[in-house]
Amino acid sequence: MWIKRAFDMAFSATVLLLLAPLLAVIALWVRRDSPGPVIYQQERVGRHGQLFRIYKFRTMRAGAEVAGPQITVGADARITRAGRFLRRTKLDELPQFANVLRGDMSVVGPRPEVPRYVALYPAEVAAQVLSVRPGITDLASLAYRDESEVLARSSDPERAYVQEILPAKLQYACQYVQQRSLWLDLRIIARTAAAVFRAPAGPQKP
Repeated sequence: MWIKRAFDMAFSATVLLLLAPLLAVIALWVRRDSPGPVIYQQERVGRHGQLFRIYKFRTMRAGAEVAGPQITVGADARITRAGRFLRRTKLDELPQFANVLRGDMSVVGPRPEVPRYVALYPAEVAAQVLSVRPGITDLASLAYRDESEVLARSSDPERAYVQEILPAKLQYACQYVQQRSLWLDLRIIARTAAAVFRAPAGPQKP
């Protein structure tokens, strides 16, 4: 929808402009907190299965991907001091507004996964979820704000993610695709903004 794209562009440009001082402070903090780049990039799967590089403020030590699993579980030792705060408040996601301007993402849409997990999507679900641009926030993001803590309580976090959390996220993603509208996007954005100022309290039904 052209209206959604126009909204995404205007909203993202406004956020990046208004939060430019905060982005600069965060960038300086990440740089001083630990050696490595300020921005972390990772390959994700976007609309129609196209690969793109997602941007985040780096929250782990440089080279963390080769030192552990792709999912983050509880008090992961790879997370930096700055990273713990940025992850808890979701401020590490702010650079993704640049992804929106580039056309890789939307402000609201199913969260993009790494190719490894997308390969596990049932065919009919993949067709539906990948028919839209992935988003910075969505229904699943609201329901699983404390995902890493939930996984930390499992004896096999990888299995718990694949068998329990990922299917639930896909249900939310399909729900969004079927019901998507500008009004729904505005509601999700408002709830996401409110959630940033609340401590995570476990999976909830949006």
